[in-house]
Amino acid sequence: MNTASSPAVLQAENPWLEAARMFVRNKSAVVGLLVLLAVVIASVLMPYIYPADPFEIAAAPMTPPFTEPDVWLGTDYLGRDVLNMLLFGGRITLLVGAVAALLSVSIGVTLGALAGFYEGNWFSSLLSRITEFFQVLPALLFAMVVTSLFSPTLVTVTIAIGIVSWTATARLTRAEFLRLRNIDYVRAERAIGAKNGRLIWQVILPNALPPLIVSATLAIGTAILFEAGLSFLGLSDPNQMSWGLMIGSSRAYVLTSWWAVTFPGLAIFVVVLAISLIGDGLNDAFNPKLRER
Repeated sequence: MNTASSPAVLQAENPWLEAARMFVRNKSAVVGLLVLLAVVIASVLMPYIYPADPFEIAAAPMTPPFTEPDVWLGTDYLGRDVLNMLLFGGRITLLVGAVAALLSVSIGVTLGALAGFYEGNWFSSLLSRITEFFQVLPALLFAMVVTSLFSPTLVTVTIAIGIVSWTATARLTRAEFLRLRNIDYVRAERAIGAKNGRLIWQVILPNALPPLIVSATLAIGTAILFEAGLSFLGLSDPNQMSWGLMIGSSRAYVLTSWWAVTFPGLAIFVVVLAISLIGDGLNDAFNPKLRER
C-alpha cells in the first residue's frame, strides 16, 4: 500500500509539477503558449527559409495582398515586401521585448527584495521613495526622453524600456518579502547564523518566485507595446525593422494601403494577447487555492 501511494505522495509534494499540470489544464493558456511558440519559430527560422532584405524593393508600391505570388501580403508605399518585413520585424520586436523585460524584472526584483527585507530602516525608505518616484513618472514619455538624449539604437531602446517599467515588479517583490521574511524557516536560517545575502537570495527569493514568474511573463508583453510605441514615433533604430516601425512608416498611407499597417498591428495584438493568456494560466497554476480544488 505504501509503495503504490508513494508516487502520488511525491507528486503532491512537488508544487512545480502540480503547477505544470494546472497550466496544461488551462486551454486558453496552452493556446497562448502554442501561438507564441509559432510566432517565435516563424520569426527565427523563416528569414533563413525566405531570405531577403526587409528594406529591399520587392514589387510595385502598394501592391494589395494575395494578388502577387512573390509578395503574398502585398507591399508598402515603397514597394517593400510586407511578409518579409513581418518576419524580420518579429525577431527585433520579440528580442527587444524579452531583453527589456529581463532588465525590468532584474531591477524590480533587486530593489523590491532589498526594500522588503530591510523594511523599517532608512535604506528601505530610500528604495521605496525611489520606486514611488519612477511610478509617478509617465513611462512612455520618460522612455522617449531617454531615447532622444542618446542615439536611437536597439540598446538604448531596450535600456529605456527596462528602466521605466520595473516598478510593478518591485512592489510585488517587496510585498512577497514582507510576507516571507518572518516565516518559520527564515527564522530558523537566521538562528543558525545565515547571513543576510543568503537569506535574501537563497532562502526567501526562491519561495517568492511563483508570482514573480507571472509578473516577468506579463512584463514581456508590456515591453513589446513600449517598443512598438517608440518605433511608431520614430524613436527606435531606423536601420532595424520592427513591427512598430512598419506601422509608423506606413501610417500616412493607412487608407490606401491598409495591409501595411493592419498586418503588423495584428501581429502585435496576437503576441501580446498570447502572453496575457500565458500569464493568466501561470497565475492560476501557481495559486495554491486553485490547486487544492
